[in-house]
Amino acid sequence: MKLYMVPLAPNPTKVMLYIAERGELGTEMGIEQIVVNTVKGRHREPEHLARNPFGTLPVLELDDGSYFVESLAIIAYLEDKFPDGALLDGSPEARARARDVERIVDLRVAGPMGAYGHAKNSPLGRPPDPEKAAQMEASVQAPLDYLEGLLDDGRPLLLGERVSIADCTLAAPLQFLRFVEADLFGDRPLLRAWDERYRARPAAQSVLRW
Repeated sequence: MKLYMVPLAPNPTKVMLYIAERGELGTEMGIEQIVVNTVKGRHREPEHLARNPFGTLPVLELDDGSYFVESLAIIAYLEDKFPDGALLDGSPEARARARDVERIVDLRVAGPMGAYGHAKNSPLGRPPDPEKAAQMEASVQAPLDYLEGLLDDGRPLLLGERVSIADCTLAAPLQFLRFVEADLFGDRPLLRAWDERYRARPAAQSVLRW
């Protein structure tokens, strides 16, 4: 299999972190990772559009030549493909809770953080948009408070002692914000401590560059 990605972008980074975390747990997936340079517009070229007509990343190419183009679908496929040591485990309630937190992080935090970063200091050269940046900053306050509350019981990671897909999903846009020299955590010491702990993990250090 091949993962087409770009190291800074949140969605590819989420999948890269997931693969690295599974590797640390002993699952070697044998996925070749190939950079598609978005700054140079390689994602808009016919070669990549043949993989993904939307021109986005990541893209997972299967051994049969077919593709998956959505980050969570890629992770779900890899969870099913390599079930021993999968991150999503436990009771139906525990699995649902893990999915719930991941969706909160992805839809209510990671997406707006990405939009905020581009509105403030886009690495793709998009013009600054202070109004949109303010909207995105306001929109993440309640979900960040929710995540801060999760950590209030002393758990080291978002779902407890064991790394989850939600941890990968949250760490990915934070790298992007660091690259554009932005910070949306505010006065949330538990989230800041989580960020330091997560970035110290071997899997994170093998993927995160900023």
